[in-house]
Amino acid sequence: MWVESKTITIKEGFEDQIVQKFSGEGAIEKFPGFIDLSVLVQKPRKGEQQIQILIRWESEAHWKAWEKSDVHIEGHRRQRQQGRPEYVLSSAHAAYEVKAVKGPAQ
Repeated sequence: MWVESKTITIKEGFEDQIVQKFSGEGAIEKFPGFIDLSVLVQKPRKGEQQIQILIRWESEAHWKAWEKSDVHIEGHRRQRQQGRPEYVLSSAHAAYEVKAVKGPAQ
């Protein structure tokens, strides 16, 4: 399994805009190898909040196919043209191979 992580730091009070953007219907949920997407919202601190988006993929190959897909590239192109909203202070991206998963005891 492969996990993509996006961390977005925003001004306090704008979490709904980010949550709506990532939880609304999109092309990703129809893409082969997509497992799920979670949006985690940190409690505000000092006027800022962090939003963590975790996207799980069946494999690194599925994630790479998504990253190179026309629909994904076009979405980022539109986003660049619109510019970063003023409430977004910073963002970071990372990807991880899942080496272990632990579930509830039987």
